[in-house]
Amino acid sequence: MGEFHRYKVGDIEVTVLSDGFRQVPVNSNYLINASAEDLAKALAAAGQPTDKMKNTYSPIVLTTGGKRVLVDTGNGEAASAESKGERGTLNANLKAAGLDRSAIDIVVISHFHADHVNGLLMPDNSPAFPNAEIKVPEVEWKFWMDDGEMSRASKGRMTELFANNRRVFDTLKRKVTPYAWDQEVAPGMTAVGTPGHSIGHTSYVVASAGKTIYVQSDVCNNIAVFAPYPDWHGFFDQDPPKAAATRKRVYDMLAAEKLPVQGYHFPFPALGRVDKSGSGYRVNVMQSL
Repeated sequence: MGEFHRYKVGDIEVTVLSDGFRQVPVNSNYLINASAEDLAKALAAAGQPTDKMKNTYSPIVLTTGGKRVLVDTGNGEAASAESKGERGTLNANLKAAGLDRSAIDIVVISHFHADHVNGLLMPDNSPAFPNAEIKVPEVEWKFWMDDGEMSRASKGRMTELFANNRRVFDTLKRKVTPYAWDQEVAPGMTAVGTPGHSIGHTSYVVASAGKTIYVQSDVCNNIAVFAPYPDWHGFFDQDPPKAAATRKRVYDMLAAEKLPVQGYHFPFPALGRVDKSGSGYRVNVMQSL
């Protein structure tokens, strides 16, 4: 029994697919501008365990204009064996949902963090989606493929990301199609710049037959943490102040326009509505529009 969920946005079918989860320890390294105690209090207020957080991954497939469009690829099947089946489950859940990897026409990548791009490759380094055009944000592509930027990268997370991105995209012989913000990347799907979490981090407006959803990628990570406290900076943000400013700008818009949002790290099936709540926001997870 696979973990997938379907709903419609007008004539576009959305299939949400679980790529599993990772348990993240609650410690002083997670937030840059708040303590582990602050983090534990936020989790307790949401009725969640305070020693570790469950970080979930939910790529989606849009069936739109006769195309099957996969948005982000998860941790990769190699991670499934490594994690004893906790994550890297996208391909198994695609199969359970009746979708064949070779029938994916377009893969749209939101940004170049490992849990979004590693699924482009199978464990033997063959392409996971052999017949798909791979579309990447041009700002993101330019940054991560720039040897000068790589030489200046700070040691640790950034050097690891550069190495991983070169590994993935060099294996694919850099066969990608860069796309610009504010352009349609697939029928009914427009790319929107939401930088901060990464330099070229991208979200999407998906619209059909008078219905719209906002696919926010990683604008907000754990909704028990970054929705009520949008100014908190995660260790995983490339430009933390910009990530926080983007989060507030996007969430003010989502709340004002009552626009449903699909989040990569929200609790499955990762669709929600955003309401203003005090100085932050509340995300209510739902099953359909």
